[in-house]
Amino acid sequence: MLKRDLVDAVSEKMDGYLKKDVSQAIDIMLDSIAAALEEERRVEIRGFGSFSIRQRKARSTKNPRTGKIMHIPPRKTIHFTMSKSLKDPLVKKG
Repeated sequence: MLKRDLVDAVSEKMDGYLKKDVSQAIDIMLDSIAAALEEERRVEIRGFGSFSIRQRKARSTKNPRTGKIMHIPPRKTIHFTMSKSLKDPLVKKG
C-alpha cells in the first residue's frame, strides 16, 4: 500500500474532508512518529503495534568475494512489534 492509497482509503471513510487535508494529517502523524524515534522514545499505536530503537552491536564479518575481514560499527535500528490484535488474523490466514 502506498501513501496515496492510504489517503484514498481514509478520505473515502471520512466524508467532508478533502484529500489534501487527509494527506496533511497523515504527514503530521508520520512526522510525529519519526521525531519521537529520533529522540529514542517508544511509539505505541494500540491495535497496530509499537516502534522502538534498538542498538546493534559492533561485529566483524568476512567479505565473501575478497576474504578480507570487515569491521561493522555499532548502529541504531528501528524495531517494530505487531500488536496481538493485528498478529492473530495474519497468523490464522497463513
